[in-house]
Amino acid sequence: MKSYLVSLAIGLLVGAIYSLLGTRSPAPPAIALLGLLGMLLGEQAVPLVRKAWHGQGVVAFWKSDCQERVTGVPPAPEDAP
Repeated sequence: MKSYLVSLAIGLLVGAIYSLLGTRSPAPPAIALLGLLGMLLGEQAVPLVRKAWHGQGVVAFWKSDCQERVTGVPPAPEDAP
């Protein structure tokens, strides 16, 4: 139930921002796709910043956890020639 309320609240916030920017909602396809890309990158940014903050390996984390989600391309096998 909590995730539904959070989703609604974020939707209201984004709707208000769209209104302030003068963009109609639903947004035109290019704007909507850029918004989705921003959401995807933002979702990956939080764990990356946490890793960097704690001095952990950011590059390895990006390759193992984030790269596939952002690009849609699975990582290459380590033992490939």
